[in-house]
Amino acid sequence: VHFQTALLGPHSSAVDNLADRRLDQVTVTYVLILQRQGTREAKLRSNTRGGRYAGESAVRAMRTFFRMAIADGLLPRGWNPAWEVKVPRRLPSTRRALRSKELLAINHVVVTTGRDVPLDSLLLRLHSETACRRSGALSLRLADLDTESCAVRLREKFGTERWQPISPTMVASLLEHAQSRGVRHPGDQLLRNANGTPLTRRRYDLMWKRVQARLPWAAKLGVSAHWMRHTTLTWVERHYSYAVARAYAGHTDTKGGSTLTYIKGMPQEVARALSAYTGEPHPLAELGRL
Repeated sequence: VHFQTALLGPHSSAVDNLADRRLDQVTVTYVLILQRQGTREAKLRSNTRGGRYAGESAVRAMRTFFRMAIADGLLPRGWNPAWEVKVPRRLPSTRRALRSKELLAINHVVVTTGRDVPLDSLLLRLHSETACRRSGALSLRLADLDTESCAVRLREKFGTERWQPISPTMVASLLEHAQSRGVRHPGDQLLRNANGTPLTRRRYDLMWKRVQARLPWAAKLGVSAHWMRHTTLTWVERHYSYAVARAYAGHTDTKGGSTLTYIKGMPQEVARALSAYTGEPHPLAELGRL
């Protein structure tokens, strides 16, 4: 079986470099060359890390590819040249919590520019209150809004799912948004453009591109929606605890030792932190039902 026949992506660098070779002819050297090519050709961004992540992705993709080839019986067990190539060490994230004046500047740009200020303002507040990822916001459906408990169901990385408290004001804003933009059925995507079409990642790209165009420091840092997540979770950790911040973020991994098995923020504690953050009372702050 040739490399080109086995690969699904006909335009990948692997095909360009290894298309004429048999699977069992791909060596460690070729995987290393692919990694370096990915690093060299990585797209330049404001928050670029020198192509390290592109190189890492190339190695991990090759490891997965050969593991699948072994599982399919195309290669003998244990034959995976990509395992001999070291994955670049992850660098610490450059993201941080935004300062108050930075948040004010971002909000000013959002509410004074753009063609759909109500939507952009809603997105900013949603991410600020819930510290959700972009995928969590885009996956929201009308059925995911619990008006009685003041919470939304977030579906994010690795198939995780959780109910996240939101303020009564956010509940009212989401309901008004849904009604004004034609969201009627429980399975309908909640967030919509002005013409009623479902929101996509493109909306975020345009909003933050507008922010960066007017705030040079934001462009230099590569500020995006994920910085709102850092900002909210930092505040929660500082004013409450690491356990509450971890629950607020929806983290479920156990990296950091077995103690994390026992350190868990309770739902009512998350609601209490939200209440303090927004300055609004929350029905679950004392009840703990979510």
